Amino acid sequence: MKHNFLLLLLAARVFAAQPFFFIQMSDPQFGMQTDNRDFAQETASFEFAIATANRLKPAFVVITGDLVNKPGDPAQIAEFKRIAAKLNPSIKLYNVAGNHDVGNEPTPESLAAYRKNIGPDYYAFRSAGLLGIVLNASLIQHPDKAPGEYEKQLAWLRAELERARRERVRWIVLFQHQPWFLQSPDEPDQYFNIPLARRTLYLDLLHRYGVRYVFAGHYHRNAESRDGPLEMITTGPVGKPLDDARSGMRIAIVSDAGIRHAYFDFGILPNRVEAR
Repeated sequence: MKHNFLLLLLAARVFAAQPFFFIQMSDPQFGMQTDNRDFAQETASFEFAIATANRLKPAFVVITGDLVNKPGDPAQIAEFKRIAAKLNPSIKLYNVAGNHDVGNEPTPESLAAYRKNIGPDYYAFRSAGLLGIVLNASLIQHPDKAPGEYEKQLAWLRAELERARRERVRWIVLFQHQPWFLQSPDEPDQYFNIPLARRTLYLDLLHRYGVRYVFAGHYHRNAESRDGPLEMITTGPVGKPLDDARSGMRIAIVSDAGIRHAYFDFGILPNRVEAR
C-alpha cells in the first residue's frame, strides 16, 4: 500500500511539472464599436478568438473583463454567452468582471445582477501547479457604494493566499480587469489603474505571499511593467483597440521556470503552441 502511494505521489509531481499554456483574452466588450447600436464587429472578433482557442487547445481561457459594453444589457450578455458556449468543453473558461460588467462604481445590486447573469465575480481555480485567483478589481478601484463587498473580497483573498502558502502552490497568478499600474507601482492615480492607497495595500500583500504574475485588461492596449519580482501584464482587447493598438490575445506558457507570455495580433497568430 505504501509503495503504491509513493508511486501515485511521484506521478502527481511529474504531471504537475509538465509545461502547459493558457490564453488570456480581454475586453470583447460587445457594443463598444458602435456605442451600443449593435455588436456585429464584436461578434466576428469574439467568434474568431474562440475558434482560435479551439484550434490551439490551451488548458484554459481567461477573459479579463468587460464582456459587454453596457452593464446588464440582455442582448449583449446573450451574445457573449452564445459565442463563449462554442468553446470546446475540454477547455476551461474563466470570466472576470470588468467595470462595464458591474459598473464603474459597483453596487450590491449590480454585483447581484452580474452573479446571476455570468457567475461569481471573485473566485479561485487550479490548473496543474497554478492557482488562479480572479479578483473584482472594479470593487477595489471604487469600493464606496459596496464597502461590505470590498471587505469580504479582501478577507477572502487573504485566506486564499494563506492557504496557497500552506499548500506550497508553485505559481499564484492573479487575473483582474483593471491593472494595479501601467508603468510604475507608484504612478499617479488615473482611470486605467487602481488608486495608490489601495494599490499599495494589495501590492504589499502580493509580495508577502510571493505572487509574481498579474494579468489584466481594461487599457485596450498592451503594457508590461514590474514591481520588483512581480510582473504586471496588461493585455490588449479582443474587441475595439485604442490608439495604434491591435485586437488580439495573449498566450502564456507555464513551466517550472516561470510563465513566458506574448501578445499576438489576430493577423499573426501561431499555427500551434508547444509548451516547453
